[in-house]
Amino acid sequence: MNLLILGAPGAGKGTMAQMLQEKLNIPHISTGDIFRYNIKNDTELGRKVKQYIESGALVPDSLTVDLMKDRLQKPDCLKGFLLDGFPRTINQAESLDAILDEMNLNLDNAIYLEVPDEVIIERITGRRVCTECGKTYHIKNNPPIREGLCDVCGKPLIQREDDKEATVIKRLETYHRQTEPLVAYYKNQGKLLVVNGEGSIDSVFKEILRILGVQENDFN
Repeated sequence: MNLLILGAPGAGKGTMAQMLQEKLNIPHISTGDIFRYNIKNDTELGRKVKQYIESGALVPDSLTVDLMKDRLQKPDCLKGFLLDGFPRTINQAESLDAILDEMNLNLDNAIYLEVPDEVIIERITGRRVCTECGKTYHIKNNPPIREGLCDVCGKPLIQREDDKEATVIKRLETYHRQTEPLVAYYKNQGKLLVVNGEGSIDSVFKEILRILGVQENDFN
């Protein structure tokens, strides 16, 4: 099963991707992981990525596409794959189509986690992280026993800069401008599966399995 997962920052893509990876026994492929792997292993593509990252520049689409093509040719993708964070733009989606055509593969479905902006903002701005052990909380959905202090080590909790409202709003604006058009792109291809991402982790995951036609006891 060849899948990709779409949604705004904070929609739950990473959580759902990890659960799908374990359930379907297919690799979860994200651009960030690919970048880190190639940099760590000092590949030719990794050295190019490192140059852009260290200079503060965005990694160009052409290099990202080359890295994705290299990753999809690995043996663990023979049974399928789950893409997360790629494609981010229509240009990248068209490049992905070309890669898959060249490899005689098809994308089966694009899973879209639909979550309203106001819910995203509440989810992200409510996050708090321990300065010592890194444990994550949410002031509404998963608060610490003692306000502002970690249950594990007792150290102060902070709100990361990326989780502040002004930053979240900017990230959402970028998403709506650059990435949300992919929803229509894959709908036009007849591959879009829309899932309400506002429920609990368990209920959202069960709905994804249902629309994929996967029984809960399959693959176990």
